[in-house]
Amino acid sequence: MGVDENVEVKQENASEHMDSFEASTSGKWEAMFTPVDMEGRAIDMADFDLTPTEEELEAMKKEPAYGQKVLYYMADGCTAGPTVAAHLGYYEEAGLEAEGVKGNSYTEALGSGQATVAVGHIATMLVPITNNVDITFVGGAHIGCKSLYVLADSEYNTTEDLKGTNISAPNGIGKSDYNITCLLLDADGIDPQEDVNITAVSADACLTAMTNGEISAALLSDTFAYGLVKDGTLKCVRSLLDEDFADENCCMIAMNRTFVKENPVISKKITQAVQKAHSYMRDNPEEATQMLLDQGWNGGSYEMNVMLNNSLQFGLDQDFTEVSLRDVVEKYVRLGLIQNMDNTDEIMSIAWTPVLD
Repeated sequence: MGVDENVEVKQENASEHMDSFEASTSGKWEAMFTPVDMEGRAIDMADFDLTPTEEELEAMKKEPAYGQKVLYYMADGCTAGPTVAAHLGYYEEAGLEAEGVKGNSYTEALGSGQATVAVGHIATMLVPITNNVDITFVGGAHIGCKSLYVLADSEYNTTEDLKGTNISAPNGIGKSDYNITCLLLDADGIDPQEDVNITAVSADACLTAMTNGEISAALLSDTFAYGLVKDGTLKCVRSLLDEDFADENCCMIAMNRTFVKENPVISKKITQAVQKAHSYMRDNPEEATQMLLDQGWNGGSYEMNVMLNNSLQFGLDQDFTEVSLRDVVEKYVRLGLIQNMDNTDEIMSIAWTPVLD
């Protein structure tokens, strides 16, 4: 099941934000993707001059990674920031030479030092960080991107209705989809360990599993599910784009922690380059989306991708990111998603390295 290239987008439905259930059942599905205005959320680096100052350049020359290539993890869609930074020449502007690397897991690539920088889910990397994987977060990438979906003609209209049922976290128990599902349920006072049974059904198989009654709901990417709501197959009961999640990061800029410790100024310049790319993507959603489509980094219709990309509000302020990450850490500890550490300050000391400060 692929992304529909011809899915309809009605811009007139997106004049103001609606939360997930109302938007998906009112005929105004586009309204969920209208960003909630929030002061202080965005980092503004669109016009930032990345050229190293004399002081920065002298400091960079003393760091062990000086003269080595920045290895950015090549990714598409909402995690394409480091790749876009290379495409737009921002690493070079920052006095760096960069090379893209590919792999099966950005967590493994960063932790092993095979990649220097990547963008990915907090939900993917936070627990490994507490298990001594050599990664730290250095900046906020964007909000949103995944939601809980049910069949449109089902009896499930709220997360409360999902109690006692099976819910799919497609990429597996203990992984990012599982962790995000836990946060969405917990926000409504539902115990994800006791009130529901979270299981793993692949995204492609979720619709059949819902139809057969094997699962009630599934956490899906909004890109994947968008057309299925438009054609009346699915409705959305909870989303990271709902107003109460508008102040929470979804994805982060992450780097190898040892690299950051040994190369603080180079790490700052790398992060600046990626955040300048994010600012470009946020400020120019139409132009950026066309570029992503042209490069094969987005799939589906232009109109849908413009709307979805704009909803993500790429490039998050440092203070906003720190507050949001701390909140997520506290929830992970309380929910037992992090099991071998229980002190928020200690977790933050390894998970968050604000190189732009």
